[in-house]
Amino acid sequence: MTVLGEESEQPLARRDLNLRRAQTRPVPPGLTFWRLYLVEMRPYLMFLSVVTGVAGMAFAPDVSIPDLLILTTLFFLAYGFGQALTDCFQTDTDALSAPYRPLAQGRLRQRDVLIVSLAGLITGGAILTIYNPLNLALVGAGVAGLATYTWFKRHWWGGPFYNAWIVADLCLIGYTSGLGSSGASPQWSAELLTGLVTVLFAYANFVLAGYFKDVSADRATGYRTLPVVFGLPLASFASDALAVLALLSCGTTLNLVLPSGFGAAQLLALLCIAGAAAWTALGQTRLHKVTSESEAHRAIAPTVHAYVLILCAITVALQPGWALLLGALYGGFFVALSRRPMQEQI
Repeated sequence: MTVLGEESEQPLARRDLNLRRAQTRPVPPGLTFWRLYLVEMRPYLMFLSVVTGVAGMAFAPDVSIPDLLILTTLFFLAYGFGQALTDCFQTDTDALSAPYRPLAQGRLRQRDVLIVSLAGLITGGAILTIYNPLNLALVGAGVAGLATYTWFKRHWWGGPFYNAWIVADLCLIGYTSGLGSSGASPQWSAELLTGLVTVLFAYANFVLAGYFKDVSADRATGYRTLPVVFGLPLASFASDALAVLALLSCGTTLNLVLPSGFGAAQLLALLCIAGAAAWTALGQTRLHKVTSESEAHRAIAPTVHAYVLILCAITVALQPGWALLLGALYGGFFVALSRRPMQEQI
């Protein structure tokens, strides 16, 4: 939230950051480069892509354990390469809101990060295409979406849902990849559709909540996000609507996929959705109390937890045998999020 005098100080702050970037020598390829590139990948958020891909795989029958592990690794890396790719196109706002990032500091060359990110996404896409030729079109659409996201982020009506459809596309890639593992044919179903809608609403809410931490930087650099254009109170209510829709669509999916009776699948799914609901309530309550960007992360973090648990609920309802994998992923996410390099940034 911009305070009196802050907006007039932004051009000066931006010139100072640009001067420091110009005086910084980018690191050459090597261990230091990869360490800095890992920062751009945001390891604590790579768990979002992996639970999304795994949730998609859960809709496919008879995915083998080796393929499950291979695909889980690919989906884990996908978010990191995608984040680094989008960072190449928004160093202006990152220099103000996330100055710790090596690209914003000028310690990494945009060209180098672009090449590595595209190479990673293309390599991963090639492996996914081997699993299922349908992935060629889906991966291509996702990469194109990542490369064009910055334009949509500049418009309040576009950012959250444009980002979210790319993640829903990843869930669909998980489904088609799982089909490739089992040799089954694609089949649209009501539960698959509601699962994709769940991803769309839940991730759009995370994106919108994330904009709360960057309002002054976005305003100064021409990103007309919903909080910038309409203010934090209205944006908070819009976030509430997305959060409720995400939980409702998740509940609808669970109602479609869970067998009758009460067993391990029902118990595990209930625990996950209850946890997601609790994190959602906490995050939305805190979001309405945000008055400065420095405290927005306290509201954003619960929305990330909610997203992960919502997808875990759907996955474990479909594949109770994957509970240990999901537990390991959520535990890793919990640790990685707590150790992020800048607490105000998520």
